[in-house]
Amino acid sequence: MAETPLAKIVETAVAPAAGRRSAVSERLPGDVHWYDLPDDEAEPDEPAPPDDPGEPIEPGGPAVALAPAPRRKRAFGRKAGRAATNSTAILLLLAAWEVLPRLGVVDPVFVPPLSENLVAWYDLLIGGQLSEHLQASLARSLAGFGLAILLAIPLGLLIGWYRPVADFLTPLLELFRNTSAVALLPVFTLILGIGETTKVTFVLYACAWPILLNTISGVKTVEPLLIKSARSMGLGPLRLFQKVILPAAVPTIFTGVRLAGAYSILVLLFAEMVGAKAGLGYLILDTQSSFRIPDMYAGIITISVLGLLFNLLLVGVERRFSTWRTT
Repeated sequence: MAETPLAKIVETAVAPAAGRRSAVSERLPGDVHWYDLPDDEAEPDEPAPPDDPGEPIEPGGPAVALAPAPRRKRAFGRKAGRAATNSTAILLLLAAWEVLPRLGVVDPVFVPPLSENLVAWYDLLIGGQLSEHLQASLARSLAGFGLAILLAIPLGLLIGWYRPVADFLTPLLELFRNTSAVALLPVFTLILGIGETTKVTFVLYACAWPILLNTISGVKTVEPLLIKSARSMGLGPLRLFQKVILPAAVPTIFTGVRLAGAYSILVLLFAEMVGAKAGLGYLILDTQSSFRIPDMYAGIITISVLGLLFNLLLVGVERRFSTWRTT
């Protein structure tokens, strides 16, 4: 009997299926093939190559290996190399400070070697004089700096967010922002006297400007697309300011805070040179007048280290409040 075309079609369709059934029946228990998996997993099960050729993957072991120790060592080496590069200029400066006076390149009377200045710094520390002056300067600096933050940030947010307030206060800000704080020190002294109030107010005035101006800039330069997107999702003015404007302005605000931290120490030296009986500024002026040059440099070194530590502290606080930022 001749085979019909329909029979040929059925035979052609059934033959592969029968072959697959025979192949399935010949598999050992537990065998899994790619056609048994769902579509998104139908890939050959090949172990990923290790990151380090020296770390082979054992047969039957996990396909993903942990980060090898050599990679951690390389990361540590890169960090150490970066730290060494960043410290090279400072180390060269310290070496020149020690060597040049001893070689007579500079007068050792006016620029003593670094080792002599460190000895004088240690003597002041042991004698208790350095801690007394340091405490007085820190109290004044932190008081003025803290008041500047409490007053300048809310005022900057208000000026940056509300146009009528900005239009009213901008001419006044432009007038005083271009006036040096040091130039106004005699005015503060005449009005407030030579007591602690003058010094704290002087630091407050000097620190307020970088915080205020950076806060205004941070609010005004928020990405307009963020504001439009937030408003399209139904955020009111208060929630918009809380959830979008303020977080976006935090990095710029902290830039002003860090500048103000440096100013709080620098301008305090000028204030402590007028009518003060304690403080690092008074220590520098007094030792210079009595020609105790190593003690004078000891006070300068203390101010430099204090400013560096203060800046590192503010950087850590900035990272804490800006954890959402991508680097």
